[in-house]
Parts: sequence; C-alpha cells; structure tokens
Amino acid sequence: MRRKIITTSDGSKTIQIEDWNEQYHSIHGAIQEANHVFLKHGLLFFCAELDSVSHKNDCHPERVSGSSPINILEIGFGTGLNAFLTLIEAEKLKQNINYVGVEAYPVSKEEIKQLNYVELISETHKMEFETMHQIPWEKQHTITPNFQLEKQEKFFKAIDANAEFDIIYFDAFGARVQPELWTEDIFTIMFKALKNNGVLVTYSAKGSVRRAMQAVGFTVERLPGPPGKREMLRAAKHSAKHSEPNANG
Repeated sequence: MRRKIITTSDGSKTIQIEDWNEQYHSIHGAIQEANHVFLKHGLLFFCAELDSVSHKNDCHPERVSGSSPINILEIGFGTGLNAFLTLIEAEKLKQNINYVGVEAYPVSKEEIKQLNYVELISETHKMEFETMHQIPWEKQHTITPNFQLEKQEKFFKAIDANAEFDIIYFDAFGARVQPELWTEDIFTIMFKALKNNGVLVTYSAKGSVRRAMQAVGFTVERLPGPPGKREMLRAAKHSAKHSEPNANG
C-alpha cells in the first residue's frame, strides 16, 4: 500500500496509508492525541487509582523506590510515539514500566527518520527514541533505568497473555478500515491479558466497539476525546467477568 509522511495540526508528523485514507495518528494532532488518550486517561489515570487505593504514592514523583512496575501492552506499536511519551513520563514519575509493543507490520527505518517527535517532545531523549527503534524484536531491552521495552512482531489475534498487563493502549487502525480488529474475539484476548482492575484505553468511541467490550466483560465509560474527536473509551476489568455496564455505557 502507498504510504506517505504527513504533518498533523499540532505540527507533529505521522504516516498516512493513502489507499485507505487512514493515518497512524489523528490528523488533528498526533502528539496531542497520544498524550490525551494514552497518557492522561491511561497511565496517569491508572497511577491516580493506585495512589487512592494503596495510599503509597505508587506513581508519584516522591514515591518509595522498589514499588512494583506497571506493565503496559500497546496494540499497534507503529511509530513508537506512545512508547516514547510513556518512557519520558516514567522518568518523571520515577515509575518502573515494562512495555510490550505489538506490531504486525513494523515501520521502516526510512519512515522513522522523517518523524519529528524528538524535536517537538524532548531533544534530550533523542538517543532513547533511536534505541527504541534499533533494538531487536522479541526480546526485552532496558532503554532507561525506568523503562523496559519488548517489541513483538505478530498479529493481535496471536496474543496469548493471561493477566499480565495493568494497562492496554489499544491503538489499532480504525474500525472503518479494519473492523476485524474491533470485535468481541479481539476484546476477549484483551480482557484475558489484563490483570484484575486493569484498564484499556482507545481513541475510538464507536457504539459497536463499546458493545463488543461490554459483551466480553469490560465496564466501559465514555470520556471527552482529544482534539477533533468528541469522545473516546476507557474499559476496566473487574473481578467478575460479566460485570454490569456502568452508567456511561
């Protein structure tokens, strides 16, 4: 398929699949979307929930060293933008994060060189961004003292994790072009992969997606979306597999 690098509304670049008229990130702002959906409503939300339950400041900059790492699964590693932002946030929070990025079709080195995330986000982390894309796949690597990354090249349906992850960043191509990635079958795999009280966040707010999540046991809430989108979804896994949909469902 034909691909090209485009500039989104916040000045950050992304990759467009021309035949599908689909982008790796929102045309309204790649960095803005990633920060809003995955950092604010994913990682930082989870940290706040941990702190409120444990009263141990597990994700606070002044946290006690030695707290348990947070395990994150990204569905659609793509350009590495979500992982890069998470790496920087882990450093700020002094929070250890084990990050697994799954991608069936890795982005080429030539495309990565054309992205401007380091320039716009943090030039001091240039080496870390490059290292993320240079490390071999299928093996965990320590990128910073707080961030371990394993990239896995496989289809999402091949994921076979059982209660391993605290957070899932679900950043697959949209249901308009790949509806098979937004089905009950896929969300059953995601539900199984999450630990109890884990959360899944995604930019999508389609009714069919919400219903598929609820059908496999997730409690789903609608949240304000990033620029250019009215809403997004966050799904939680609780102890009972078939928990009642919440009021926002």
